[in-house]
Amino acid sequence: MRKVIFALILGLVSAALSAPARAASPAAGFDGVRAWNELAFNAVRASRASDADAARWYAMLNAAMYDAVNGIIGGHGAPARAHALVAGPGPRDGDPFAAAVTAAHAVLVAVDPARAATYDAQRDADLSRAGAGHRQTAGARWGDEVGRQVVRMRADDGSAPVLSQPAGTGPGVFRAEWSGVQYRDVRPFAVRDPGVFVPGPPPALDSVEYAAAFAEVAVLGDARVPAPDLLATYQYWSVPAGSAQPPGEWLRIALTVGADRGLSLAQGTRMTALVSMASADTTVATVRTKYTYRHWRPTTAIREADTDGNPLTQPNPGWAARAGSVGGTPEWTSGHSSYSGVAATVLAGFFCSDNLRFTHATDTAPGGQARTYPGFSSAAAEAGRSRLFGGQHFAFSDRAGQGIGRGVGDEVLATRLLRLDGPTHVGACPR
Repeated sequence: MRKVIFALILGLVSAALSAPARAASPAAGFDGVRAWNELAFNAVRASRASDADAARWYAMLNAAMYDAVNGIIGGHGAPARAHALVAGPGPRDGDPFAAAVTAAHAVLVAVDPARAATYDAQRDADLSRAGAGHRQTAGARWGDEVGRQVVRMRADDGSAPVLSQPAGTGPGVFRAEWSGVQYRDVRPFAVRDPGVFVPGPPPALDSVEYAAAFAEVAVLGDARVPAPDLLATYQYWSVPAGSAQPPGEWLRIALTVGADRGLSLAQGTRMTALVSMASADTTVATVRTKYTYRHWRPTTAIREADTDGNPLTQPNPGWAARAGSVGGTPEWTSGHSSYSGVAATVLAGFFCSDNLRFTHATDTAPGGQARTYPGFSSAAAEAGRSRLFGGQHFAFSDRAGQGIGRGVGDEVLATRLLRLDGPTHVGACPR
């Protein structure tokens, strides 16, 4: 009898070790993805990181979490999927939540060492909730290695040192020096060549199209024209340095919608990896466009319209933008629009629908007041228009930025993190 009992116990242990890995506790799921992204948002806010740096950090964080989880569950009771940056396999008996936690920790400690103690505490608390034992240890060890590999892989991606473009002169040219131009050549996370998404030049200064856009922003973006609703919309989407930045706001939207739909750990890490990698690659195309054409902002254009050679534009030396500033980078094209376009595209593809109602309050929402949108493209359209309301961009730059984002998003959806076996697409929804 003892031999029979011992054999049964041995069989149960063997089955447990060979079974597909699963989350160790209810806490070991999508809530962890949200928590570690929130820590990244806080780091971006506290450090006043640029939109480009923020997008890169978010992509590193979420690609690491995805690869850590995918390396354990891929093919073990779940569809085998392509990796983002670090290929598996991970330990079959590892805990995927523990892997996600330590991967996130390794990335954030590297990019934001000033808050290492906060990340250490979050890691320890998460691993404690995941439970002790071999599964947790194996998962944590694998996740830490994935995170460290991501950091090493991106160490020489071209994001440093910081470079600047000198101030320009003359009609149509952006006047101030601006920094961060090294991002025009940063190695992409997901697309093959960000350069293919760089549009041609903006409308010629003496064209009717330019004159029409000039007239529109001269009215909508004029600080002297009282328009509380336009000002509130501009402020809602402004999210400058000190906020989570535009790519962070769209990740926050993604996390809200993901929680509303009960995404699993695997689904959540895939969603955030797609959104954040696509946003980071959108940075490259956007900065390259700005650097190439360095088009002047509406404030300069309106004040100096007598130099543009267009009989349909009239100078207004006293004109000021509703935003209260000229803008810190060249006008063509709108980065807020490109970030909004790419995130809306990826989220609509991931959820197989653009018409998912959500409520969100940005970091700069006036009075913290949330807004409700019928879908992703609706929010992206408002975000783009807000740049006109603030007098920061012409309408043609909003359209071009949205186009950059859609192009990057379409390529990422069609080529990255797809199933390795069987059909990878169901209709318009990449799988």
